[in-house]
Amino acid sequence: MASTPIERLVAAELDKPIDPRVAVAAAAVAARYPGAARAVLFYGSCLRSGEIDGQMLDFYLIVSDYRAAYGGGWLAAANRVIPPNVFPFEADGVAAKFAVLSEDDLTRLCRPDAATVSVWARFAQPVRLAWRTDDAAARAVAAAVAQAPESLLALTPAEATDGALDRWRRGFTLTYGAELRAERGDRPGAIVDFAPDWYRALSVALPAVAPLPGLDRRWRGLRRRGKLLTLVRLAKASLTFAGGIDYLAWKISRHSGTPIVLRPWQRRWPIAGAISLLPRLLLSGSIR
Repeated sequence: MASTPIERLVAAELDKPIDPRVAVAAAAVAARYPGAARAVLFYGSCLRSGEIDGQMLDFYLIVSDYRAAYGGGWLAAANRVIPPNVFPFEADGVAAKFAVLSEDDLTRLCRPDAATVSVWARFAQPVRLAWRTDDAAARAVAAAVAQAPESLLALTPAEATDGALDRWRRGFTLTYGAELRAERGDRPGAIVDFAPDWYRALSVALPAVAPLPGLDRRWRGLRRRGKLLTLVRLAKASLTFAGGIDYLAWKISRHSGTPIVLRPWQRRWPIAGAISLLPRLLLSGSIR
């Protein structure tokens, strides 16, 4: 049983109903990792919009450990050293990408001392437990995810003039600056405006989270590491994600409104091709 207000709130959010097609897709993702899959989390823009047709769903597959998931080898090592690994999925007209994390890494990366914002920033938002192997797995996921909203608040300056939602908006703005992102500049505020009642409820469940000391220094480090890790993960995804550079181009075009036309050589050498896009996209402001 969830024992604290934030754990109860997160557990209830995780358990909200989802589109049956999402549940079927999540179960199919888990079926690829028999004996290792513990849970599948559904999050992101498709959860917010409710749109599935023609979109790419975002999943996190939580596994017991990487050796159990992959049987050893370079995939297990890559997932352990630079989590997560990202893979594509498509079945019955539903497309998705899923990132693989171990239960231990999910817990670690939802904490405020995580080296990057990538996990806790996403799970401070509404998220659904689309599949679980058993109740114990559901409880473990809920306990880990419940850390994420507190991490965001702990790393966000508070001001005396804050309204109920201002600190959340400020926090998401900081997280967007700590990764290479293709979204428009108003996206952090739109995330909060999508589910204002959720963030108000979080504020009630977490009434006394003070900002950690030395936030300026912490965010300088998070920005340096986050942008570098974005590039490293992109390079890794080109090995695990067939057509990864096409997905990257599609995502940037969708979120920024900047059309991306790939050349044949960029598809032939996706790591070099992805890196070659960066100078133009940075100069144009398509990614930040």
